[in-house]
This record gives sequence, structure tokens and C-alpha cells, in this order.
Amino acid sequence: MAMTVHVDVVSAEEEIFSGLAEIVSLPGESGDLGILPGHAPLLTRIRPGTVRIKLPNKSEEEVIFVAGGMLEVQPNLVTVLADTAIRGKDLDEAKAMEAKKRAEELMTARQGEVNYAAAQAELAEAIAQLAAIDKFRHRTH
Repeated sequence: MAMTVHVDVVSAEEEIFSGLAEIVSLPGESGDLGILPGHAPLLTRIRPGTVRIKLPNKSEEEVIFVAGGMLEVQPNLVTVLADTAIRGKDLDEAKAMEAKKRAEELMTARQGEVNYAAAQAELAEAIAQLAAIDKFRHRTH
């Protein structure tokens, strides 16, 4: 039997995932992280991107898009506290494309009260969401 660690992925709205995993991969603030059972304790921010959870005795992974948040690793528990979290199967490509276009327009306009940093963050989130959609599609086909 494979070694596992308990993983919880939660957002402000709901619990997205709770269960055992062989490995959890996600975008940390300083680079991509791979968390295995027995990982050293860790507390770090996460960037917008894809959380991939390898389930025990299954070939497919659970794919979850997160819009940033915090990661806490304890010896037997990995907790992802996401600002926003969406299951891979629930991602909406049309909405993500629209958000990307809107953010790009705001950044190019740069008029008066436009908050450039907020537009940049919105663009990064939309791009990460589109990348998650692409990964989810390749996994299911």
C-alpha cells in the first residue's frame, strides 16, 4: 500500500476536497511544490494555478484551480486555504477568456482610476485558470 497524507482543500465558500493523497503538487510563492507524506512542516503562500492531487491506487489526479491562498503542511496533514477554488471539471473556459480580455484591456487603457496592479493580478489569475483548463482537458482525453 502506498504511503499517503490527508489533504484538505478549502475556500471561503466551501470544502473542495478532503481525502488521502500520495502526492500534492501546487504553485508555491517561490516555485512549484511537491508535497509527499512525511514532508517537513511548512507554511507558505500559493500563487494562482493548479493543485494536482494524486489519489492512492488511481491513475488520474484530482485537479483543482486555486486563485492564490495559503498552504500549511503538517506531518500527516496538508491544508490548502484558497482565496477561490474550482474543481477542474467545473472550470468555465468562456468566463476565463472573458476575464483575461477584460484585464488586458484595463492594462492597456491605464486611464485615471484604473488600478494597474489589480488588473495585473486579474490577468495572472485568468491565465492560470486557462492553463488549468488545458491541463484538465489533456488529463481526461
